[in-house]
Order: sequence, then structure tokens, then C-alpha cells
Amino acid sequence: MVSAMNRQSPPLVFHLPYQPPFDWQQFHGHFALRRLVGVECLGDTHYRRSLRLNGRSGWMDIRPLADQPALRLELHLNGEADAEPLEAKVRKMFDLDSDPHGVAACLSADPLLQPLLVAWPGLRLPCAFDPFEQAVRAIVGQQVTVKAAVTIVGRLVQRLGEPLENAVTDGPHRLFPTPRAIAEANLDGIGMPGKRVATLQRFAAAIAEGALELHVEDGAEVLVKRLCELPGIGPWTAEYVALRAFGEADAFPAADLGLLKSPVWGEGGITARELQKRAENWRPWRAYAAVYLWQAYSQGSHIGG
Repeated sequence: MVSAMNRQSPPLVFHLPYQPPFDWQQFHGHFALRRLVGVECLGDTHYRRSLRLNGRSGWMDIRPLADQPALRLELHLNGEADAEPLEAKVRKMFDLDSDPHGVAACLSADPLLQPLLVAWPGLRLPCAFDPFEQAVRAIVGQQVTVKAAVTIVGRLVQRLGEPLENAVTDGPHRLFPTPRAIAEANLDGIGMPGKRVATLQRFAAAIAEGALELHVEDGAEVLVKRLCELPGIGPWTAEYVALRAFGEADAFPAADLGLLKSPVWGEGGITARELQKRAENWRPWRAYAAVYLWQAYSQGSHIGG
């Protein structure tokens, strides 16, 4: 690894405002549990990750500002590129355009959610920087713990991720693997059942070939339907991708174990059908309800979410 000064454009700095309340610790906890070694670095007051932007590679540093309701975004890029799309991605990633008071006004009508809103005011919807990366995480994470999924995805990064040019010693040093790299790789010994490996590689090949596009321009329900048409991808995975990859405020993976076992339901939990029915009252903010249920569940376990 070499100095950030070599062959890099000067870093670009942006301030991204938000409407309080905003809890940096919510995001710190989210990234700490899911951090991909090589791709992401996390400190008490900063988050760094590698990225591709308009054909260029680089990395970014994000941290909260102490004197104003805003995040500081610093971009280190190998060459020049339009940074405007990055600002939009980071705003979505940290849910900076959320209306926390509007969310609370809706969800607090449910007596089971109301205490959670009081305990953790203004929780946001953490979203992935890259939709393909999040979809890979979701497919790998089927029926395993978050920790196990991170371990397996970390192996993908180490095997297939390209080294980041001009990485710095205390920053990320690998890029997340491309769809084609995953689709064409020999994934023997990666730590997944053969059927899930096949699902992952079919998905990656569909993305690489342009047969499947990851976007919500025609609605999250259409994306969920497209994903469910692929063998090995069911409603949980598809809804989770809509929620975590695109920050869809009303996406809701009702079969998620963390939601079904959240302590608000008592020792017996709740069935997916019962949860789906109750969640109708939380529209159009069902994803935020999921965040609160996961937050309550995370006090004792880390499956789901």
C-alpha cells in the first residue's frame, strides 16, 4: 500500500445535512456487525469503504460533525469523476432524507412499538452502498447468522476482490468482487451448500449479462417479483434486498427470524402470517417498524436484520 498522495486527485469534501434526531451509534453498531475486512474500516467516529464510481476506484471516509446536524463525506478517487451520484448514494445509505417525526407519528399508534420509539428515538434505515453487494450478502445469508454470512462474503472478497489502487495503511484495500468475477469463479470450499452457491452464481451471471437489473424505478414490488423468479431466491431474500439495498420504506421481510422472535411478542414469538397481517397497520413505514423490531431483538441475538 502507498501514500494517498500518489496519482490521486485531491480529496473532495462534502457536508450532508439531515433532520435530527440522528444516532451515529445505530450505524456504528450496524457496520460493526457486518464489516467486510478489506472493503470496510470502522472507527468510533468514522466509517471508510472502497468504491467504484463512474469507472474509477477509490474510497470514502464518512463521519458525523459535532457542531451541526450533518455528516462529513470525504472522497479519495483515482482520477476525476462526477461525485454527485456518490452524494445521493451516501444520503440513501445513511437515510439522511428520513422524516423521523413522521415515522414516529405513524408507528407509535401501535402500543407494542410505542415503547421502542421512546427507547430509541429517530432510528434510521441503514442501506447498502452497492445494491449488488447487498444482494450477495442476502443470498449468502439465507438461513445463517449474520456473523456466518459475513465470514463467507469475506472469503469472496479475499478470493475475488481486486486490490484497491493507492490504498492507505489505515483504509480499505480491496474492492468488492464484480458480478462477472463471482459468476465465473470456482467457489469450492467457500462454506455454502452447493444449491446456494448455484443460486449466487446464477444471480451474479444474470447481473453480469444484463438479464437482471437491480433497481426500484418501477416499484419495489416489481423488483421483488423479478428476484423471486430466480431459482433459490424466495420472498425473504427479495424483500430484504428491497429493504437493505434500496432503503424501500415499506419493504417488509415478514419471515425474518429476528422479526418473528423480537421480544415485543413475548416468549412464543409470532408467526409470519400473523406478523404480515399486523404490519398492514404500519404502512407506509413497515421497513422502519422492522428496524425497531430488530433493534429490540439485537439485545439478545444477531440472527436476521
